[in-house]
Amino acid sequence: MILKGVFIILAFYMLGNLISYLIGGIIPGSVCGMILLFVALCLRIVKPESVRSVARALTQNMAVLFVPAGVGIMAQYDLIAQNWVGIMTITIVCTLLVLITTGWITQYLDKHFNKKDTNN
Repeated sequence: MILKGVFIILAFYMLGNLISYLIGGIIPGSVCGMILLFVALCLRIVKPESVRSVARALTQNMAVLFVPAGVGIMAQYDLIAQNWVGIMTITIVCTLLVLITTGWITQYLDKHFNKKDTNN
């Protein structure tokens, strides 16, 4: 069962990379593959049971998957040291925009669904 799950996840990853290559790399292949796997799961083309054990193992060991990214960031330490003010500014502004947007959307949806529930 685990081997089947690994094959399914890798197949969607490879398909995502192919699609990414065909569209000029606008969207990373891993993201394309994840979207395709999500659609396949929603349409019940892929049964959740067939990928559950592999997905659980990957998410439980996610910290290991961040090691290459951390090493890549440290390899660019000089570049980051030169531009740290801009990087911090962008990080703070984007974080605030995400928080504000999420809050507004949550309030809108809360009002919309609460209004709907009181009418029933």
